[in-house]
Amino acid sequence: MSPDQSESPDVPEAPDLETCYVGPVRVRREPGESSKTTDRRLLEWVDPNDADLRAERTMRDSWRVLRIQSEFVAGFDAMSEVAEAVTVFGSARLVPGSADYDLAVRLGAALGEAGYAVITGGGPGAMEAANRGAWDAGAQSIGLNIELPFEQHLNEWVDMGMHFRYFFVRKTMFVKYAQAFVCLPGGFGTLDEMFEALTLVQTKKVVRFPIVLIGRDHWTGLIDWMREVLLAKGMISPDDLELLHVVDEPSEAVDIIAAAAAGRGGR
Repeated sequence: MSPDQSESPDVPEAPDLETCYVGPVRVRREPGESSKTTDRRLLEWVDPNDADLRAERTMRDSWRVLRIQSEFVAGFDAMSEVAEAVTVFGSARLVPGSADYDLAVRLGAALGEAGYAVITGGGPGAMEAANRGAWDAGAQSIGLNIELPFEQHLNEWVDMGMHFRYFFVRKTMFVKYAQAFVCLPGGFGTLDEMFEALTLVQTKKVVRFPIVLIGRDHWTGLIDWMREVLLAKGMISPDDLELLHVVDEPSEAVDIIAAAAAGRGGR
């Protein structure tokens, strides 16, 4: 029988599986199988009238404290050698070649050239772009990823990365090891992180911590709403609006961050 006529052994097809992370572990499973994240299980409602479920939840939650503690310890240990850093947020949906993606690359490079490590959520879009800019500038490029119901790899421009189970642990790392936040155009996640930082600064949980929003076209409408609605109704103070710096260029963001560092006694 000629080679052309030889029969090849049957090769099984790869199963059609969904992929995700559970903490630092990558798993594949059947479509439709439970995709509950660790955060979701933590916050899941339990019927207060079901004594058995309440007892089971109490036991699980007591042990869960140790997992949360271990995640804090791992994060503190990994980030302890990070010197001066800036956390960058922005949409995971930005595509390479778009104006906002290129802006994020330029921002990461400008921060890196100024001597800052760049911390992002480690995913695609603006996060990838900022990490890429930092990498190109020879600066430390850090990605702090999160467990999601779908797979989100650390992007290829991260040179130190971690996967977290809990959003609140991850958010602590974003703030604790950064000297500033820079927000690129983004959606709900970016707004969540921006407003949490704004609340921490307003309540003086962190001080001399600039929050810079890049892209006047994107952010001006939000600032106007704060002024025309929140300020007009007395829900915030005039000084609160001064906590946000809106700029267009990465160099402007770097100047604001450097000035705040000088005021802290750094640099």
